[in-house]
Amino acid sequence: MELLDGELELREIQKLEGHTDRVWSLAWNPAATGVAGMLASCSGDKTVRIWQKGPSGSWNCSSVLEDTHTRTVRSCAWSPSGKLLATASFDGTTAVWEHVGGEFECVATLEGHENEVKSVSWNASGSLLATCARDKTVWIWEAQPGNEFECVSVLQGHTQDVKMVQWHPFLDILVSVGYDNSVKVWTEDGDDDWHCVLTLGEANSGHTSTVWALSFNSAGDRMVTCSDDLTLKIWDTSQNPSETSGDGNGSWSHLCTLSGYHDRTIFSVHWSREGLIASGAADDAIRLFTESKDSLVDQPSYKMLVKKEKAHDMDVNSVQWNMKEPRLLASASDDGTIKIWELSVVSK
Repeated sequence: MELLDGELELREIQKLEGHTDRVWSLAWNPAATGVAGMLASCSGDKTVRIWQKGPSGSWNCSSVLEDTHTRTVRSCAWSPSGKLLATASFDGTTAVWEHVGGEFECVATLEGHENEVKSVSWNASGSLLATCARDKTVWIWEAQPGNEFECVSVLQGHTQDVKMVQWHPFLDILVSVGYDNSVKVWTEDGDDDWHCVLTLGEANSGHTSTVWALSFNSAGDRMVTCSDDLTLKIWDTSQNPSETSGDGNGSWSHLCTLSGYHDRTIFSVHWSREGLIASGAADDAIRLFTESKDSLVDQPSYKMLVKKEKAHDMDVNSVQWNMKEPRLLASASDDGTIKIWELSVVSK
């Protein structure tokens, strides 16, 4: 990457204010018009805000989605078409909003989880939606005509609160992480029968405390996870675990562990289209990592490119790279703000 030839800095472009409580999660719309597109944020104030870049270049709140959730909105995710936004809440429901003509309408409310829904994710085709909750379960919903959603599977395998679900970039493989320190990989074996084909835990170089988040690279052959154990772990995901023999264990392997960078819980991690890993943590900092090309060993290694101390006044809960402008990063914090950052070369 040409940009990496010089010294880098993460430069704050704008601070977005409007939420009245901590901001939990961010999602860039993958199909919105305009160069940078549209950003959704969700908060403890029970609302979702939609932000768009105006003609002047500044970001403004264009919509506030409210009066649907009765408790914290913990997670938000756009469908691949960019027309639907799913929001998961501590009220036990997941709402689906349709974006038509600049307006947002709640077109479906998914109920079934016993308590707080922590994360929501669409598969690559937009035909499946996954949710997870404090009730230790992962639900898979199938999108039906007319904005109807049918639960096709309830996945039970985690022994504690499930913190995040994320689909593979192009395969119908679902990954969930949680309070039980594990990373679980789920696939379908026909007739909507989903099952766990792989568990990445302490026994196979996994995390030793709560796993908060995960992200795949754009090729789908590597995954990064982050944890309360203060580490980031890189995994080789080049093999389809559903196509391996036996129970699938060992089909995804641990490549390396990044430790000694954050000194408090790492809450969020996101892999950019250009191969940069961003992490956000309870130490109020954002760090950026890239694969080190000068490694003399067969195993890959990663190095820190940028350390942004005091990126926010409080915990950094979410970091998300923009898909159209891969050097544009958004972050969200307990301080109630969202920040837009640009990665650039420091002028000599």
